[in-house]
Amino acid sequence: MTSATSPTSAASATSAASAAEPVLDSYRRAAIIGGGVIGVSWAGLFLARGIDVVVSDPREDIEDLVRAGLAGITPALAGLGLPTGNLTEGLSFEADLATAVAEADVVQENGPERLELKREIWRAIEEAAPAHALLATSTSSIPASAIATAMRQPARLVVGHPFNPPHLVPLVEIVPGERTSEATVERARAFYAALGKKPQVLRKEVPGFVANRLQSALFRECVHLVAEGVVTERELDEIVTSSLGPRWAVGGPFRTFHLGGGPGGLPHFIEHLGRAMETTMWPALGDPTFDDATVATLVEQANEAFGTGTVEELAAERDRAQIALMRALGETPDSGGTRA
Repeated sequence: MTSATSPTSAASATSAASAAEPVLDSYRRAAIIGGGVIGVSWAGLFLARGIDVVVSDPREDIEDLVRAGLAGITPALAGLGLPTGNLTEGLSFEADLATAVAEADVVQENGPERLELKREIWRAIEEAAPAHALLATSTSSIPASAIATAMRQPARLVVGHPFNPPHLVPLVEIVPGERTSEATVERARAFYAALGKKPQVLRKEVPGFVANRLQSALFRECVHLVAEGVVTERELDEIVTSSLGPRWAVGGPFRTFHLGGGPGGLPHFIEHLGRAMETTMWPALGDPTFDDATVATLVEQANEAFGTGTVEELAAERDRAQIALMRALGETPDSGGTRA
């Protein structure tokens, strides 16, 4: 594959790729189960990392959809410094699930968030996939323990939950089930790290894992503030992107409040500001619902704020900004690594 980057960034990307080669050499073929937005994103990243990809999805038009999706994310992959020439050379399609996974070194499942369907899918995958294959589900909320009840060897299954879009956002939450083996967890961690991601192993299963729970908690208050007429959607987004967004991009909530406590750190913050937050702010947080009036308000304001651009145009704008931020923080493949 050829690169669409500058000589300097290409050299850095080559160095980063070389460091990942010992791990990725064991993963020559990936089966992507489900060719939706998440599946396409994973497929693009795998292909750019030199892994052949077979997509399995029962939709008759899946090949057109996946190829169009890959064309759409190619600029972002190139912006990350990854090779994008002949990106789809290693891409194939196979509707039959058993055939698709038969020669896979890694299976990344991205099916609908329906427990019984996932159990059915994983029962079939386990039956047909090679014994050495890494088995991961992209589920955003269902615990591996619940899915793996359909498997004879539940130790093989782990959650590898990306933050959308997987080809761009660094985080992958690795969530072992009750019977997932330590070896499976370590293989998953090493694999995603070799892809250039930032894997984080969670210590216990909770619904929604961590990132989505945080996102949900913040969004609930966002909906409340807009529904109550405190701010508009456009104004709220500007507040976040000019305060919490850049702050958390470099520090995170706990480090931020540790610094907010001055020389006394987090203990001082909790004593002097945290307890007031607990007694005054937390009880005042909203508890909105998506009733008809609230939904109508949200949709109307979304059309006003974002309706002038297509979803594809907005996504491309987001991707360019995200890559610029990641590059500034040293978190892209062509930056030579990640920050401490």
